[in-house]
Amino acid sequence: METKRIRTVTPTKPSPPRLRVPAIEELNQIHLQGAATAVTLIAMIAGWLVERTAVTDTMPLPALILYVIAYLAGGYYGVQAGWTALRELRIDVDLLMVLAALGAAVVGQPFEGAMLLFLFSLSNVLQEMALQRTQRAIEALMELRPDTAQVERNGEWVTLPIEQVHLNDRFVVKPGERLPLDGKVVDGQAHVDQAAITGESMPVHKQVGDTVFAGTINQNGHLEVRVTKLAEESTLARLIEMVAEAQSEKAGTQRFIDRAEQYYAIGVILFTAVVWAVPQIMGWEPFSDSLYRAITIMVAASPCAIIISTPATVLSAIGNGARRGILFKGGIYVENAAAIKVIAFDKTGTLTAGKPEMTDLIRLNETISDEELLQLAAAVEARSEHPLAEAVVRAAESDGLPLPKATGFTSEVGRGVEAAVNGRLIRIGNGRYFQDITTHHLDSAQRKTDTLEAEGKTSVIVAELDDNRQKATVLGVVAFADVLRPDTHQVIQDLKQAGIERVIMLTGDNETVARHIAAEAGVDDYYAELLPADKVDAIKQIEAQYGPTAMVGDGVNDAPALATATIGIAMGAAGTDVALETADIVLMADDLNNLPYLIGLSHATRRTLVVNLTFALAMILIMVAAVFSINLALPLAVIGHEGGTVLVSLNGLRLLGYRQK
Repeated sequence: METKRIRTVTPTKPSPPRLRVPAIEELNQIHLQGAATAVTLIAMIAGWLVERTAVTDTMPLPALILYVIAYLAGGYYGVQAGWTALRELRIDVDLLMVLAALGAAVVGQPFEGAMLLFLFSLSNVLQEMALQRTQRAIEALMELRPDTAQVERNGEWVTLPIEQVHLNDRFVVKPGERLPLDGKVVDGQAHVDQAAITGESMPVHKQVGDTVFAGTINQNGHLEVRVTKLAEESTLARLIEMVAEAQSEKAGTQRFIDRAEQYYAIGVILFTAVVWAVPQIMGWEPFSDSLYRAITIMVAASPCAIIISTPATVLSAIGNGARRGILFKGGIYVENAAAIKVIAFDKTGTLTAGKPEMTDLIRLNETISDEELLQLAAAVEARSEHPLAEAVVRAAESDGLPLPKATGFTSEVGRGVEAAVNGRLIRIGNGRYFQDITTHHLDSAQRKTDTLEAEGKTSVIVAELDDNRQKATVLGVVAFADVLRPDTHQVIQDLKQAGIERVIMLTGDNETVARHIAAEAGVDDYYAELLPADKVDAIKQIEAQYGPTAMVGDGVNDAPALATATIGIAMGAAGTDVALETADIVLMADDLNNLPYLIGLSHATRRTLVVNLTFALAMILIMVAAVFSINLALPLAVIGHEGGTVLVSLNGLRLLGYRQK
């Protein structure tokens, strides 16, 4: 690479970042609420000590002042949230807690009220800290992208802020550095660690023509890259946006709970009023006793644990998936993936490698060896840009065969290619390419190609021409196919073990190819010769017959089907705009093994939600029953209520550490 002088340009007016992660504001809020909670605890304990050491039966003024401080510190954020809800004509649990604390003070139990405010405030701080952990996925992603890039400008390398880099600019990346922008390699080669973007565990070799992503690490070698996406449009930037959107997109259970919350809160207030009013009207007990019981009921029946159980669980699952390169575009998809009964795979590029590979080399002439046949074919095909030609060359290179220089290369579209190699005139093509000349062993070669085509393979004939190009001798047949990924069969078995009832393949290939690939992969059924619109009809038919269906595709010609299915999953979609926009779940790495992990994570999320909601409801029912049966004391109701809230939060956070069995 040509050495150029490097200088740094400081921007006169830095561009504001397009993406905002409100981590600093939220952390400051947590710190302030934590400080208020600490003040509440100190004032509450001090007030209790002063009250207990007093020599009179009346409340000492110092104790009263301390309790007021405890109420102000512990109730500030609750009053603020409750007032906001009232202005929106809503009633939430914050208002319930404030009313319960005030009621305790009215009946002469200020310590119990202060304890309620302290535990409620502490619970909120712990919940916020727990949920903050799920935000670290975004923060970590934000830290991946360098702020500057070394860009070529007017024959020298200039260090510029990434916001000032333009499309088609060239930047250089040294070993150990992170790539600042998306682009294509134009010079050099290196192994690049893409784990942060795609979740791939092993570094990927990059050379000229390969796509690279912002935030990945150049492990060795120098790379010169042409910019294909601006800073705000890079795969990393869009990934950050979508993780943020996913964390704000509520799950179905959470949306239901949000809608039911205010009705439940109103019901608790009315029920509390009845518990207090009926004994008063009937003259069954003193005012203070009935009010104390009513306040205890209000605390015991408050739905804090129910409300926090879903976001703590779902956001933890989203954070776990993001670390592995599984991007849920909303909490609802974390839940819905557990209901999937059928997975429909696009064939090309999903179940298969997506490009032809040489599968058979059949020698039909005893005067030549297999290595020589492959060497001659690859030497000729090296001059061609056809995908089949590239497959032959890859096969020869993988066998370590040197390629002689081919001269006099010619090509006929739809028929084949021809060139001279080491003084031998070699022709490669289909049967039509040899019909105009006398070809020895052509019938045998045609029978071989027919057999190979019945197996779903494409084949070409390799022959040697005489000097006059009037006669040819068949040397052999080379066959190609879009082969299955090595792990396809195992992944399908893993999906079955994860609860998927049927696996179906969709493809535009003909019936013969589809049948062969379906049998090799071990899918339950297949649909062949499908256009994009036909795939949509197939998805509708599958859903009507078997139930909720996930469609897995590459996100381009599969986009309509991805949008139609219960859940659309884009496979290997790093950098694919259509996949990022259309799919509900994006697998950033080209790795089928993330599918069983995804399904397992979704099932674990659903199980955790059921456990949390069941526990929260059970705690409410037990405590309410205990109030009426054994006169459960207010402090015990407070501990049970807030303790249950913390427990469901911690249980939901366990999903951050989920690992596939």
